[in-house]
Amino acid sequence: MAVPHLDLHADPIDLTAALVDVPSVSHDEAVLADAVEEALREQTDGFEVIRSGNAVLARTHRGLGSRVLLAGHLDTVPIADNVPSRRDGDLLYGCGTSDMKSGDAVFLHLAATVADPAHDLTLVFYDCEEIAAEFNGLGRIESELRDWLDADVAILGEPTGGLIEAGCQGTLRVRITTTGVRAHSARSWLGDNAVHRLAPVLDRLARYEARSVDIDGCVYREGLSAVRIAGGVAGNVVPDEAELDVNFRFAPDRTPDAALAHVREVFDGLDVAMELTDMSPGALPGLSHPSAAALVAAADGRFRAKYGWTDVSRFAALGIPAVNYGPGDPNLAHKRDEHVDVRHITEVTSVLRGYLTR
Repeated sequence: MAVPHLDLHADPIDLTAALVDVPSVSHDEAVLADAVEEALREQTDGFEVIRSGNAVLARTHRGLGSRVLLAGHLDTVPIADNVPSRRDGDLLYGCGTSDMKSGDAVFLHLAATVADPAHDLTLVFYDCEEIAAEFNGLGRIESELRDWLDADVAILGEPTGGLIEAGCQGTLRVRITTTGVRAHSARSWLGDNAVHRLAPVLDRLARYEARSVDIDGCVYREGLSAVRIAGGVAGNVVPDEAELDVNFRFAPDRTPDAALAHVREVFDGLDVAMELTDMSPGALPGLSHPSAAALVAAADGRFRAKYGWTDVSRFAALGIPAVNYGPGDPNLAHKRDEHVDVRHITEVTSVLRGYLTR
C-alpha cells in the first residue's frame, strides 16, 4: 500500500478523518507510521525525527528550559465495518475516532503549526497499546530509547471528553480455584461440587463495599468484580474443579502489594487457592506539579479522576507527572459506532495551543 499523504496544517478534524482512513489494527501500524514519519519530516521545523519499529518519535532542542511530551498510540482495536470514516453533522464516525486518532491529530497539527512554543516538545506516536502489555511500544521505547521519555509533564491523548483526567487507577486480577470430588450427578452425594464451593466467594463479592478516596481533588472509586467463571465437566458429572477470575481496580494511593494484600484479606478464611495473574500499578494525579497545574489552568480548571488504567502509569513510575487529555468520549471507545464530537477536537486543540505558547 502506498504511503498516504497527511496534511498536518489542515483542520485537525479533517486530519482525524485522514488518520482513521488508514487502517492500523495492533501489529499492523506500519503504513500509518510511515505516513506520520513522512509528514513530521516534511511539514515541521526544528524536530529531530526517528523511528522505532512502528513507533515514530520527534523532539525539538530549542533550550527553552521545560519540555512537554505529547504521546498517543497509533493502533486501534479490530475494525468493525467502521472504516473509512464518515461525518454526520458534528459527529465523525470511524474506528479510532475517539480512541485515539483524534488525539493524535491534535498533537500532529500542533507540532506543525505552533510557531513560537514556550516549551520544548517531544512527540511519541507508538504501537500496540490496545493489546497485551508485553507488546506495548512505550515499553520498548523505555528500554531502548529512555532519554526520549524525559519531560516535565506528559500528556496522553486518551479520550477524556475534553476534560483533564488525572492519574489512573491500578488494576490486578487473581484466579480463585476451588476443588472437590468428581461423581456421577445421579449419585451427587458421593461427590463434592467445586462450583458450589465458589458460593462463599461470590457472596463476599456481592457484599463488598468499594472504597472512594479523594487525592488532589480527584475522587477515585475502587471496584472488586468477578469477571470470568469456569467449571464443569459434562452434563451428568459433579465437577471437581472450578475457577473464578476477580478484577480489583484500586486507587493510586495503594501500592500493588497493598492492593493484593487487600484482596487476600477479603477472601481470608475461605477454602480456596488464589493466583495472581495480572497487575499494573496506578498513577497519582500529580496536579500539584507546576507544569501540570499550568495545564489545568489552561483548561479552565476542569479535571477529574481517571478510573481506567492508561499509560500515564508508565510515566508516573519514571517520576514524570502525566495526565490524560484528548477529544472523544471514553464510553464510545472500541464500539462499532465509535465516534467523536468534532467540537471537542477544536476545543482541545485551542486549549493545548494556549498551553504550549503561554
